[in-house]
Order: sequence, then C-alpha cells, then structure tokens
Amino acid sequence: MRPRRMSELVELMSPGAVELFGEDAVVGPDVVIDNRHATEGCLFVAVPGERVDGHEFARAAVESGAAGVLGMASTDADVGHLLAENSVTALSWLARGVVAEARERGLLSIGVTGSSGKTSTKDLMAQVFEAAGPTVAPVGSQNNEIGVPLTACRVNDDTRYLVSEMGARGIGHIAWLTSLVGLDIGVCLNVGHAHVGEFGGMEMTAMAKSEIVADLAPDGWAVLNADDPLVAGMRDKTRARIAWFGEGELPAGDLRVTARDVRLNPLSQASFDLVLGDGAGERTAPVSLKVIGRHQVSNSLAAAAAALVAGIDLDVVATALSGATPRSDWRMELHPRPDGVLILNDSYNANPDSMAVALTTAVELVNGTRAEHPDARVIAVLGDMLELGPTSAGLHEELGRMAADVGVSEVVAVGDLARHIVDGAADSGLPARISDRDDVATSLTLAPGDVVLIKGSRGVGLETVAAQLTDDQGGQK
Repeated sequence: MRPRRMSELVELMSPGAVELFGEDAVVGPDVVIDNRHATEGCLFVAVPGERVDGHEFARAAVESGAAGVLGMASTDADVGHLLAENSVTALSWLARGVVAEARERGLLSIGVTGSSGKTSTKDLMAQVFEAAGPTVAPVGSQNNEIGVPLTACRVNDDTRYLVSEMGARGIGHIAWLTSLVGLDIGVCLNVGHAHVGEFGGMEMTAMAKSEIVADLAPDGWAVLNADDPLVAGMRDKTRARIAWFGEGELPAGDLRVTARDVRLNPLSQASFDLVLGDGAGERTAPVSLKVIGRHQVSNSLAAAAAALVAGIDLDVVATALSGATPRSDWRMELHPRPDGVLILNDSYNANPDSMAVALTTAVELVNGTRAEHPDARVIAVLGDMLELGPTSAGLHEELGRMAADVGVSEVVAVGDLARHIVDGAADSGLPARISDRDDVATSLTLAPGDVVLIKGSRGVGLETVAAQLTDDQGGQK
C-alpha cells in the first residue's frame, strides 16, 4: 500500500471498530506479520497463534523498522497502535480498503482456486500479467484468511493487476476471501480429493470452490475448466461471462482456450499451439514451457484464459508463458545431480489427484533418460496424504496400486499411513517398503538416469529427504 498516516487507515478500514492510540505516524508501504520481515516504516500486525502471540514480538518489529502496530492490545513497542477486537479481521478490513481504492483507479482483481495446481497456476498467471503491467501476486501459498489480505496490502498506486490464490477448508471460506478483493475474474482449476475429509465429499468441495465465481458481476469473467465436470457445472452458479479452457471439447462460451499438438521433451516440458477462439474467429500462438510436467499444459491454459479475458494480447500471453519459470519452493523442482540422478522434489503437499500427476511426471522423466540409460528407474518416496477422512486408508492403498500402474520401479513409504501404500503396491507386484524419514536418503541405491520422486503432505516433512538427496550427496540446486 502507499504510505499513509495511521489515522487514514482507520478511515480506510472500519471506522468505529478500529481505534488509534498513540502517535499518528506514517506507515507503509509494507504490512507484515513476522517481526523478522519488518522493514523501515512498515505496519506490524500482531496475530495471536497457537504457539506464539505476535503481540510479544511487536517491540522487536519496531526495533527492525516498524512504524506502527495493528493488534488487539497495547504492547511495549513505543509507536502508535491501531487496536481492534480481532487483528486478523482488522487486517482483512485493511486489505478490503486498499483494494477497493485501487479498483476505482482501474485495478483488475483475479482469483484462482482448485483442489490442486493453485500455486503453480498462480505463478504462471503472475508472470503473464507482469508482461502487461505492474502485478501483485502471492509469494508461495498465501491463500488463506491471512495470506490473501497480506498479498492485497502490497497493492500500490501503480498496481494494475492483483492475482489472489484462494484455498478453502469449508463452505464460506472462499466467499469471505472474494469479499476482500472484489474479483473481476474468477478461475477454477479442478475439484478433487484434497481436504475431502473436511468438506464431506466431492460435491461439497465443488460447492465451496464455486464461491469464486458466485458473486462475480455480469461484466466479470468466470474462467472454468471444461475438462472437469464439477467445474463445468459452475456455469450455473455465476452471472458472469464464461471463458472455457481445456483440451477436450469446449462448450459454447464467450471465449475458449485450448492446446493443440502437445509435445513433451526429455525433461517433460511441454510445447503446444495455444488456441484462442472468440467472436473474432480462431487465432494461435506457439508456447514452449520451461516448467515441468504434462499437467502444466492445463495450468497454462487457465493462466492464458485469465489473461486473455483481461485484454492481454495473445502473442504477449504466449511469450510470457514460454518464459515463465517455477517460483514456489518444493513444487515440481527438478534437481539434476552430477552423477546423472534426477531428484523431483514435489514435497510441499499432496492429495490423490496431485499424487497421480507427480507419479506420471516422474515416469515421463525417466522415459526421457532411458535413451541414454536403458535401465533407469523411478523410485517414488511417498508420504501420508492428510485430511482425507474415513476414506484415507483406501486412498493410500490406491496410491500404491497407482504407482505400479504408471510404471514406478520402487516405492518407499513414509508416515503413519505408509503400510497402506505398501499394501496397495504389493497387491500389484511393485516392490515397496516402509522407511523412517531420516533413513530414506541413505537407504537408496541410485544409478545414472534414475528419477527419485519425493511427495507427501506438508506435515510429513519430506523436504528434508529432498535436501539430503540434493545437498548431502553432491546434488546441485
């Protein structure tokens, strides 16, 4: 946000619900919740958490440059305080005010959700929009009630596009997030098994995800995946214009985006013809992706559709997609080691759908190495998929069978549910074993051309295995 006095923030937020105590200092441009990220003049938001209370770190934030504190109680920091009943809610009010001002100046607000692929697509989308003008987008997976407003607070007077990633663990979550940033374009990628234990089923997941298009204005855009039936059904949930993306048959709509002649190189990077269909006919432009995996074609189509409905030229979109690189850690990170082994680190999170994508990508990679190394193998280090509810055991057994079906050579399972993965793999004749996380790296016997996939839910912490396999064994990042 542009720097302004704290009294101005009170008026921007929710007058009467936020009060200023102490010095009416100028704060900004940064808004932070971690004192370690404090910058000169920033506003520090003191958020109480399960383990630590941000109010205890206000003084440290000020010592690092913070000029004001937004919180729920006064602290020992010798600066002005904006006090509210709930600091997270107050942060949301601030974000809403900042974005509302910017939209009056012409800012376009874009939101993306889906059961999987949100962060990768957001990163592609950000780089496409950046090619057309100043863009604010989340760092990593800032997709919740804290991350979305923190991202929005980075909007300043020059920002032309705001890209928001939106996650949900229940009905109403995305609706709340969209109320903060007032979407002009809502994008839904897919509806899968992620958090199905919390939602209570795929239909309820679809209902929650549809909130990203439900409140769009008639002149807004709903960007929907025609290849996913539950997403395609969201056309009835919105008043907005429809832009379809996908590789199958696309329904009639105001705009359609697809890919033709998809080709993969040995590193599983896709090239294709990006095809735009609208009232003016059909146009194409070539795209050659730098990101890894066949699934990135669909992600690219979603990013392209969002940019095209925003009025960005097709050639600009294609060029930006071709130049886009991974931006978020532990998501399809490919680390070629000096000994010829490829480490595919996709350890940030996992659900059945993203597991299927990662396993397929690993097999695509090893198929690319076999021209030089005919005996190359895929070793899949798989951790628990959390938050799947009562279906969890069965889905982990299915994961083991899936690994066998796609052509994995060996499975190493880690976590409380590892035995179910091993059982499923064994049923299909795939060699599989259980390992402690700290023992995985040293237990592997690898040869040139081998691909090691590392994937599990965030709570399993398999990024440590990736670090050992790349850093400790001579790999290069």
